[in-house]
Amino acid sequence: MKKLLLALQFLTIIPVKVKGQVSEDEISGAVVFSPVVGAFQGVLIAFSALFLIKIFSPEITSALIVLILTLSNGGFHLDGLADSFDALAVKSSGDRAADIRKRLSVMKDSYIGSIGVISITLIVLLKVLFIKDLFSMNVSMPVVASLLFLMPVFSRWAMIPAMYHGTSARGDGLGKMFIDNCGINTVAFSSLLTVAFYVLAAVFILRRPYGTGAITLFFVLSSVLYAFSFLSAKFCEGKFDGLTGDTLGAISEISEIIFLAGVSLWLRRSF
Repeated sequence: MKKLLLALQFLTIIPVKVKGQVSEDEISGAVVFSPVVGAFQGVLIAFSALFLIKIFSPEITSALIVLILTLSNGGFHLDGLADSFDALAVKSSGDRAADIRKRLSVMKDSYIGSIGVISITLIVLLKVLFIKDLFSMNVSMPVVASLLFLMPVFSRWAMIPAMYHGTSARGDGLGKMFIDNCGINTVAFSSLLTVAFYVLAAVFILRRPYGTGAITLFFVLSSVLYAFSFLSAKFCEGKFDGLTGDTLGAISEISEIIFLAGVSLWLRRSF
């Protein structure tokens, strides 16, 4: 229970305060509950969608859903996305070690550059458009709500394979603690949690015609996101000498776009 509360404390704006001494193992072990945190955010935006679509247009509802999702975690994943892209914008000088130090320095800077602003703008715009696309399809609201519920579940889970296959770029910090202590058991347990949430949400999807394709959808989405996480970890090793908390936030944000693109294609083919 303490690890779950720590996960909520680190990944959301819920005013959770864990009392007493907290060990390094408990902090690092909290990452296994990332899909549960995603489920909390998923419930929030799913019910918001069911309510808001009765009042506003699909366009406004989509924008409000993205706003609610962003506020629920304080926007720090978007901040990580911006910092990561600002760092990637640093041009190579030919000296790999010097380039890495400069990129990490840019990433740690509290100011957001133009590339960071562009990355946030594009990610938010794509989310709004993809979610609006869900509303425009000939599917029931329970199906749309189920998919919105799953979006943050999958995106929070996607950080874990990246941690497992990656290394820490920094010598200290929470990011290093999470990355260094992410083992195969963490990947397995978090994956089981993700499967459980998918089965729960698929109760609505599987009741539709051609709904058995939801099983295929799960394997496709999980495989694509796992591959993306693995490749992202290796890419970050080349650019930053490893992962940081900011790059993990970027992986989570981009994973939401991959998820939305995947379900959009699936709905167009199956419904």
